[in-house]
Amino acid sequence: MAVNLHEKSAADLLHIDGVQVYVGQAGVKKPDHDDVTLLVLGKNNTVGAVFTKNRFCAAPVETARAHLAEAEGVRALVVNTGNANAGTGVQGRADAVAVCAAVAEQIGCKTEQVLPFSTGVILEPLPAAKIIKAVAQLRPVHWNDAARAIMTTDTVPKAASREGLVGSSHTVKATGIAKGSGMIHPNMATMLGFIVCDAAVSQPVLQQMTQEIADMSFNAITVDGDTSTNDSFVIVATAKNGQSEIDNIADPRYRQLKELLGSLAEELAQAIVRDGEGASKFITVEVTQAANREEAKQIAYAVARSPLVKTAFFASDPNLGRILAAIGYAGVEDLDTGRLKVWLDDVLVAEQGGRAAAYTEDQGQAVMAQDEITVRIELMRGQAAAKVYTCDFSYDYVRINADYRS
Repeated sequence: MAVNLHEKSAADLLHIDGVQVYVGQAGVKKPDHDDVTLLVLGKNNTVGAVFTKNRFCAAPVETARAHLAEAEGVRALVVNTGNANAGTGVQGRADAVAVCAAVAEQIGCKTEQVLPFSTGVILEPLPAAKIIKAVAQLRPVHWNDAARAIMTTDTVPKAASREGLVGSSHTVKATGIAKGSGMIHPNMATMLGFIVCDAAVSQPVLQQMTQEIADMSFNAITVDGDTSTNDSFVIVATAKNGQSEIDNIADPRYRQLKELLGSLAEELAQAIVRDGEGASKFITVEVTQAANREEAKQIAYAVARSPLVKTAFFASDPNLGRILAAIGYAGVEDLDTGRLKVWLDDVLVAEQGGRAAAYTEDQGQAVMAQDEITVRIELMRGQAAAKVYTCDFSYDYVRINADYRS
Protein backbone atom coordinates (compact mmCIF):
# COMPACT_ATOMS: atom_id res chain seq x y z
CA MET A 1 0.00 0.00 0.00
CA ALA A 2 1.46 3.34 -1.04
CA VAL A 3 2.03 5.82 1.80
CA ASN A 4 -0.33 8.79 1.47
CA LEU A 5 -0.18 8.69 -2.33
CA HIS A 6 -3.23 8.98 -4.56
CA GLU A 7 -3.78 8.78 -8.31
CA LYS A 8 -4.21 12.05 -10.19
CA SER A 9 -7.14 12.45 -12.55
CA ALA A 10 -6.95 13.94 -16.04
CA ALA A 11 -8.41 17.17 -14.61
CA ASP A 12 -5.49 17.43 -12.16
CA LEU A 13 -2.89 17.49 -14.94
CA LEU A 14 -2.17 20.37 -17.29
CA HIS A 15 -2.12 20.09 -21.06
CA ILE A 16 1.23 21.29 -22.42
CA ASP A 17 1.34 22.91 -25.86
CA GLY A 18 3.90 21.22 -28.10
CA VAL A 19 3.45 17.60 -26.99
CA GLN A 20 0.97 14.88 -27.91
CA VAL A 21 0.54 11.83 -25.69
CA TYR A 22 -0.32 8.31 -26.92
CA VAL A 23 -0.46 4.80 -25.42
CA GLY A 24 -1.02 1.32 -26.79
CA GLN A 25 -0.82 -2.41 -26.08
CA ALA A 26 2.06 -4.59 -27.21
CA GLY A 27 1.52 -7.50 -24.80
CA VAL A 28 5.19 -7.40 -23.76
CA LYS A 29 4.54 -9.14 -20.43
CA LYS A 30 0.76 -9.46 -20.12
CA PRO A 31 -2.21 -9.07 -22.47
CA ASP A 32 -4.85 -6.34 -22.49
CA HIS A 33 -2.52 -3.88 -20.77
CA ASP A 34 -1.22 -0.52 -21.97
CA ASP A 35 2.55 -0.98 -22.07
CA VAL A 36 3.77 1.38 -24.82
CA THR A 37 3.78 5.16 -24.40
CA LEU A 38 4.69 7.76 -27.01
CA LEU A 39 5.29 11.48 -26.52
CA VAL A 40 5.39 13.30 -29.86
CA LEU A 41 7.09 16.70 -29.73
CA GLY A 42 6.79 19.69 -31.99
CA LYS A 43 9.77 21.32 -33.65
CA ASN A 44 12.05 23.85 -31.93
CA ASN A 45 11.90 22.11 -28.56
CA THR A 46 14.97 21.45 -26.41
CA VAL A 47 15.72 18.39 -24.29
CA GLY A 48 17.86 17.83 -21.20
CA ALA A 49 18.49 14.29 -19.97
CA VAL A 50 20.47 12.40 -17.37
CA PHE A 51 20.88 8.63 -17.19
CA THR A 52 21.98 5.83 -14.90
CA LYS A 53 25.67 5.49 -14.10
CA ASN A 54 25.31 1.72 -13.87
CA ARG A 55 28.10 0.34 -16.11
CA PHE A 56 25.69 -2.38 -17.28
CA CYS A 57 23.34 0.28 -18.67
CA ALA A 58 20.50 -0.85 -20.91
CA ALA A 59 20.43 -0.69 -24.72
CA PRO A 60 17.80 2.12 -24.76
CA VAL A 61 20.01 4.22 -22.48
CA GLU A 62 22.95 3.81 -24.86
CA THR A 63 20.71 4.58 -27.83
CA ALA A 64 19.08 7.63 -26.23
CA ARG A 65 22.48 9.06 -25.34
CA ALA A 66 23.62 8.67 -28.92
CA HIS A 67 20.43 10.10 -30.40
CA LEU A 68 20.57 13.19 -28.18
CA ALA A 69 23.55 14.32 -30.25
CA GLU A 70 21.26 14.58 -33.33
CA ALA A 71 21.60 18.16 -34.63
CA GLU A 72 17.97 18.42 -35.79
CA GLY A 73 16.54 17.88 -32.32
CA VAL A 74 14.33 15.32 -30.59
CA ARG A 75 10.83 14.69 -31.95
CA ALA A 76 9.61 11.77 -29.84
CA LEU A 77 10.09 9.72 -26.66
CA VAL A 78 8.92 6.09 -26.76
CA VAL A 79 8.61 3.96 -23.62
CA ASN A 80 7.86 0.27 -23.16
CA THR A 81 7.27 -1.60 -19.92
CA GLY A 82 7.60 -5.31 -19.15
CA ASN A 83 11.10 -5.65 -20.60
CA ALA A 84 14.17 -3.54 -19.74
CA ASN A 85 16.16 -4.46 -22.87
CA ALA A 86 19.19 -4.63 -20.56
CA GLY A 87 21.89 -7.26 -20.69
CA THR A 88 20.88 -7.90 -24.29
CA GLY A 89 24.12 -6.99 -26.09
CA VAL A 90 24.30 -6.03 -29.75
CA GLN A 91 20.83 -7.37 -30.52
CA GLY A 92 19.35 -5.22 -27.78
CA ARG A 93 20.80 -2.08 -29.32
CA ALA A 94 19.53 -3.12 -32.75
CA ASP A 95 16.06 -3.68 -31.28
CA ALA A 96 16.06 -0.26 -29.62
CA VAL A 97 16.98 1.39 -32.92
CA ALA A 98 14.30 -0.62 -34.74
CA VAL A 99 11.64 0.70 -32.38
CA CYS A 100 12.92 4.24 -32.93
CA ALA A 101 12.76 3.70 -36.69
CA ALA A 102 9.14 2.56 -36.47
CA VAL A 103 8.20 5.65 -34.48
CA ALA A 104 10.11 7.90 -36.90
CA GLU A 105 8.24 6.43 -39.86
CA GLN A 106 4.93 6.91 -38.06
CA ILE A 107 5.45 10.62 -37.24
CA GLY A 108 7.73 11.64 -40.14
CA CYS A 109 11.17 12.29 -38.67
CA LYS A 110 14.61 10.70 -38.57
CA THR A 111 15.29 7.59 -36.49
CA GLU A 112 17.91 9.56 -34.56
CA GLN A 113 15.26 12.06 -33.46
CA VAL A 114 13.52 9.42 -31.33
CA LEU A 115 14.65 8.57 -27.78
CA PRO A 116 13.78 5.05 -26.53
CA PHE A 117 13.17 4.04 -22.90
CA SER A 118 12.45 0.59 -21.47
CA THR A 119 11.68 -0.80 -18.03
CA GLY A 120 11.00 -4.28 -16.72
CA VAL A 121 12.83 -7.60 -16.61
CA ILE A 122 16.59 -7.60 -17.29
CA LEU A 123 18.46 -10.17 -19.41
CA GLU A 124 15.55 -11.02 -21.70
CA PRO A 125 15.37 -10.14 -25.44
CA LEU A 126 13.13 -7.20 -26.27
CA PRO A 127 10.03 -8.31 -28.24
CA ALA A 128 10.65 -5.50 -30.72
CA ALA A 129 8.17 -6.83 -33.29
CA LYS A 130 5.31 -6.58 -30.78
CA ILE A 131 6.27 -3.03 -29.83
CA ILE A 132 6.62 -1.96 -33.46
CA LYS A 133 3.16 -3.35 -34.21
CA ALA A 134 1.74 -1.45 -31.24
CA VAL A 135 3.36 1.81 -32.38
CA ALA A 136 1.15 1.75 -35.47
CA GLN A 137 -1.99 1.40 -33.34
CA LEU A 138 -1.49 3.94 -30.57
CA ARG A 139 -4.36 6.11 -29.36
CA PRO A 140 -4.26 9.68 -27.99
CA VAL A 141 -4.74 9.92 -24.22
CA HIS A 142 -4.39 12.25 -21.24
CA TRP A 143 -1.28 12.38 -19.04
CA ASN A 144 -2.88 10.21 -16.34
CA ASP A 145 -3.22 7.35 -18.84
CA ALA A 146 0.44 7.68 -19.78
CA ALA A 147 1.44 7.62 -16.12
CA ARG A 148 -0.42 4.33 -15.72
CA ALA A 149 1.02 2.85 -18.94
CA ILE A 150 4.65 3.24 -17.78
CA MET A 151 4.08 1.38 -14.47
CA THR A 152 5.71 -1.95 -13.61
CA THR A 153 5.51 -2.96 -9.92
CA ASP A 154 4.10 0.49 -9.08
CA THR A 155 0.73 0.41 -7.35
CA VAL A 156 -0.18 4.06 -8.05
CA PRO A 157 0.45 6.06 -11.24
CA LYS A 158 2.78 9.00 -10.60
CA ALA A 159 1.98 12.33 -12.25
CA ALA A 160 1.92 15.99 -11.27
CA SER A 161 1.62 19.48 -12.75
CA ARG A 162 2.82 22.96 -11.92
CA GLU A 163 1.98 26.43 -13.21
CA GLY A 164 3.74 29.64 -12.25
CA LEU A 165 5.11 32.98 -13.31
CA VAL A 166 8.59 32.89 -14.84
CA GLY A 167 9.75 36.40 -15.58
CA SER A 168 7.46 39.38 -15.17
CA SER A 169 4.63 38.51 -17.50
CA HIS A 170 4.75 34.90 -18.73
CA THR A 171 3.29 31.80 -17.13
CA VAL A 172 5.01 28.44 -17.52
CA LYS A 173 3.01 25.22 -17.41
CA ALA A 174 4.65 21.85 -16.70
CA THR A 175 3.44 18.28 -16.36
CA GLY A 176 5.49 15.24 -15.43
CA ILE A 177 5.11 11.50 -15.07
CA ALA A 178 7.39 8.96 -13.44
CA LYS A 179 7.57 5.28 -12.64
CA GLY A 180 9.50 3.39 -10.03
CA SER A 181 8.84 1.28 -6.97
CA GLY A 182 11.80 -1.06 -6.52
CA MET A 183 15.43 -1.18 -7.70
CA ILE A 184 15.54 2.46 -6.66
CA HIS A 185 18.82 4.12 -5.76
CA PRO A 186 19.31 6.50 -8.68
CA ASN A 187 22.76 7.74 -9.57
CA MET A 188 22.25 9.74 -12.76
CA ALA A 189 22.97 11.55 -13.74
CA THR A 190 14.02 0.60 -13.27
CA MET A 191 13.29 4.58 -12.53
CA LEU A 192 11.94 6.73 -15.35
CA GLY A 193 10.90 10.37 -15.11
CA PHE A 194 9.67 12.75 -17.81
CA ILE A 195 8.74 16.43 -17.43
CA VAL A 196 7.44 18.62 -20.26
CA CYS A 197 7.10 22.40 -19.92
CA ASP A 198 6.18 25.12 -22.39
CA ALA A 199 9.13 27.42 -21.59
CA ALA A 200 11.87 28.31 -24.09
CA VAL A 201 15.31 27.23 -22.85
CA SER A 202 18.54 26.73 -24.78
CA GLN A 203 19.78 23.14 -24.79
CA PRO A 204 23.00 23.68 -22.79
CA VAL A 205 21.12 25.62 -20.13
CA LEU A 206 18.32 23.04 -19.98
CA GLN A 207 20.89 20.26 -19.65
CA GLN A 208 22.47 21.96 -16.64
CA MET A 209 19.07 22.58 -15.10
CA THR A 210 18.10 18.94 -15.61
CA GLN A 211 21.22 17.74 -13.79
CA GLU A 212 20.68 20.17 -10.92
CA ILE A 213 17.03 19.18 -10.57
CA ALA A 214 17.94 15.47 -10.68
CA ASP A 215 20.40 15.97 -7.84
CA MET A 216 17.74 17.54 -5.61
CA SER A 217 15.00 15.04 -6.45
CA PHE A 218 15.59 11.70 -8.17
CA ASN A 219 19.17 11.52 -6.85
CA ALA A 220 17.91 12.01 -3.30
CA ILE A 221 15.77 8.86 -2.98
CA THR A 222 16.41 5.23 -2.14
CA VAL A 223 14.08 2.27 -1.73
CA ASP A 224 16.46 -0.66 -1.67
CA GLY A 225 19.96 0.58 -2.55
CA ASP A 226 19.95 -0.93 -6.06
CA THR A 227 20.82 1.38 -8.97
CA SER A 228 18.89 0.26 -12.05
CA THR A 229 20.34 -0.35 -15.49
CA ASN A 230 17.63 1.88 -16.99
CA ASP A 231 17.33 5.03 -14.82
CA SER A 232 16.52 8.02 -17.01
CA PHE A 233 15.23 11.53 -16.31
CA VAL A 234 14.24 13.89 -19.13
CA ILE A 235 13.02 17.49 -19.23
CA VAL A 236 11.52 18.85 -22.46
CA ALA A 237 10.99 22.57 -23.08
CA THR A 238 8.56 23.07 -25.97
CA ALA A 239 9.07 26.87 -26.34
CA LYS A 240 5.32 27.40 -26.81
CA ASN A 241 4.54 29.96 -24.09
CA GLY A 242 5.65 32.94 -26.17
CA GLN A 243 8.53 33.94 -23.91
CA SER A 244 12.05 34.73 -25.08
CA GLU A 245 14.60 31.96 -24.63
CA ILE A 246 16.45 31.47 -21.35
CA ASP A 247 19.99 31.07 -22.65
CA ASN A 248 22.10 31.92 -19.60
CA ILE A 249 22.08 30.66 -16.02
CA ALA A 250 22.55 34.28 -14.89
CA ASP A 251 19.07 35.09 -16.28
CA PRO A 252 16.80 35.54 -13.19
CA ARG A 253 14.21 33.36 -14.93
CA TYR A 254 16.60 30.40 -14.69
CA ARG A 255 16.18 30.25 -10.92
CA GLN A 256 12.42 30.73 -11.18
CA LEU A 257 12.02 27.92 -13.72
CA LYS A 258 14.36 25.65 -11.78
CA GLU A 259 12.28 26.14 -8.64
CA LEU A 260 9.05 25.42 -10.52
CA LEU A 261 10.33 22.28 -12.25
CA GLY A 262 12.34 21.23 -9.20
CA SER A 263 9.21 21.25 -7.06
CA LEU A 264 7.48 19.06 -9.65
CA ALA A 265 10.42 16.64 -9.84
CA GLU A 266 10.61 16.41 -6.06
CA GLU A 267 6.92 15.48 -5.87
CA LEU A 268 7.43 12.74 -8.46
CA ALA A 269 10.58 11.47 -6.73
CA GLN A 270 8.87 11.34 -3.37
CA ALA A 271 5.95 9.52 -5.00
CA ILE A 272 8.36 6.76 -6.01
CA VAL A 273 9.45 6.33 -2.39
CA ARG A 274 5.88 6.51 -1.10
CA ASP A 275 5.10 3.66 -3.51
CA GLY A 276 8.25 1.71 -2.69
CA GLU A 277 7.73 -2.01 -3.00
CA GLY A 278 5.92 -3.12 0.14
CA ALA A 279 6.35 0.28 1.80
CA SER A 280 4.22 1.23 4.80
CA LYS A 281 6.19 4.30 5.93
CA PHE A 282 7.71 7.36 4.25
CA ILE A 283 10.93 8.52 5.90
CA THR A 284 12.93 11.72 5.46
CA VAL A 285 16.56 11.62 6.57
CA GLU A 286 17.91 15.14 6.97
CA VAL A 287 21.56 15.83 7.79
CA THR A 288 22.46 19.39 8.81
CA GLN A 289 25.57 21.32 9.91
CA ALA A 290 27.84 19.14 7.78
CA ALA A 291 31.25 20.24 6.50
CA ASN A 292 30.00 19.88 2.89
CA ARG A 293 26.99 18.59 0.98
CA GLU A 294 28.71 15.38 -0.11
CA GLU A 295 29.39 14.36 3.48
CA ALA A 296 25.81 15.20 4.41
CA LYS A 297 24.46 12.98 1.60
CA GLN A 298 26.94 10.23 2.49
CA ILE A 299 25.60 9.99 6.02
CA ALA A 300 21.97 10.45 4.99
CA TYR A 301 22.22 7.61 2.48
CA ALA A 302 23.97 5.32 4.98
CA VAL A 303 20.96 5.64 7.28
CA ALA A 304 18.34 5.62 4.51
CA ARG A 305 19.52 2.42 2.82
CA SER A 306 20.39 0.39 5.95
CA PRO A 307 18.26 -2.79 5.98
CA LEU A 308 18.42 -2.87 9.78
CA VAL A 309 17.19 0.72 10.08
CA LYS A 310 14.46 0.13 7.50
CA THR A 311 13.18 -3.06 9.15
CA ALA A 312 13.12 -1.30 12.53
CA PHE A 313 10.90 1.38 11.02
CA PHE A 314 8.60 -1.30 9.59
CA ALA A 315 8.28 -2.87 13.04
CA SER A 316 7.75 0.56 14.68
CA ASP A 317 10.67 -0.45 16.90
CA PRO A 318 12.73 2.46 18.30
CA ASN A 319 15.94 0.44 18.06
CA LEU A 320 17.85 3.66 17.54
CA GLY A 321 21.28 2.15 17.91
CA ARG A 322 20.86 1.04 14.30
CA ILE A 323 20.74 4.69 13.20
CA LEU A 324 23.88 5.52 15.18
CA ALA A 325 25.68 2.48 13.72
CA ALA A 326 24.82 3.60 10.16
CA ILE A 327 26.09 7.11 10.87
CA GLY A 328 29.29 5.62 12.20
CA TYR A 329 30.03 3.43 9.18
CA ALA A 330 29.08 6.07 6.60
CA GLY A 331 32.77 6.75 5.95
CA VAL A 332 33.30 10.24 7.39
CA GLU A 333 36.65 9.46 8.96
CA ASP A 334 37.04 12.48 11.25
CA LEU A 335 33.43 12.56 12.50
CA ASP A 336 33.23 13.52 16.19
CA THR A 337 30.38 11.34 17.42
CA GLY A 338 30.41 13.12 20.76
CA ARG A 339 29.18 16.35 19.16
CA LEU A 340 26.38 15.15 16.91
CA LYS A 341 22.69 15.07 17.80
CA VAL A 342 19.88 12.88 16.43
CA TRP A 343 16.14 13.58 16.45
CA LEU A 344 13.07 11.54 15.53
CA ASP A 345 10.71 14.30 14.43
CA ASP A 346 10.99 16.76 17.36
CA VAL A 347 12.22 14.20 19.89
CA LEU A 348 15.94 14.44 20.73
CA VAL A 349 17.08 10.83 21.02
CA ALA A 350 20.89 10.98 21.01
CA GLU A 351 23.61 13.47 21.97
CA GLN A 352 27.11 13.49 23.45
CA GLY A 353 27.79 10.05 22.03
CA GLY A 354 24.79 8.29 23.57
CA ARG A 355 21.12 8.38 24.53
CA ALA A 356 19.77 11.85 25.27
CA ALA A 357 19.17 12.30 28.98
CA ALA A 358 15.52 13.28 28.60
CA TYR A 359 14.65 10.63 25.99
CA THR A 360 12.21 7.86 26.83
CA GLU A 361 11.29 4.70 24.94
CA ASP A 362 7.65 5.80 24.91
CA GLN A 363 8.61 8.97 23.01
CA GLY A 364 10.45 6.95 20.37
CA GLN A 365 7.62 4.43 20.10
CA ALA A 366 5.08 7.19 19.49
CA VAL A 367 7.09 8.62 16.59
CA MET A 368 7.91 5.23 15.07
CA ALA A 369 4.21 4.33 14.96
CA GLN A 370 3.54 7.14 12.46
CA ASP A 371 3.42 6.56 8.72
CA GLU A 372 5.61 9.62 7.99
CA ILE A 373 8.78 10.18 10.02
CA THR A 374 11.76 12.53 9.87
CA VAL A 375 15.21 11.54 11.12
CA ARG A 376 17.31 14.66 11.68
CA ILE A 377 21.05 14.39 12.25
CA GLU A 378 23.01 17.48 13.31
CA LEU A 379 26.78 17.06 12.80
CA MET A 380 28.07 20.37 14.23
CA ARG A 381 30.78 20.56 11.53
CA GLY A 382 29.67 23.34 9.17
CA GLN A 383 26.72 24.83 7.29
CA ALA A 384 26.01 22.21 4.58
CA ALA A 385 22.88 20.03 4.53
CA ALA A 386 21.18 17.30 2.53
CA LYS A 387 17.89 15.39 2.53
CA VAL A 388 17.27 11.83 1.38
CA TYR A 389 13.85 10.19 1.14
CA THR A 390 13.35 6.49 1.82
CA CYS A 391 10.81 3.94 3.04
CA ASP A 392 10.73 0.94 5.33
CA PHE A 393 11.37 -2.71 4.42
CA SER A 394 8.36 -4.98 4.88
CA TYR A 395 7.59 -8.65 4.28
CA ASP A 396 5.93 -7.59 1.03
CA TYR A 397 9.22 -6.30 -0.43
CA VAL A 398 10.56 -9.86 -0.42
CA ARG A 399 7.30 -11.29 -1.77
CA ILE A 400 7.09 -8.77 -4.63
CA ASN A 401 10.65 -9.40 -5.77
CA ALA A 402 10.47 -13.15 -5.29
CA ASP A 403 7.42 -13.22 -7.58
CA TYR A 404 8.60 -10.53 -10.03
CA ARG A 405 9.12 -12.76 -13.08
CA SER A 406 6.12 -15.00 -12.49
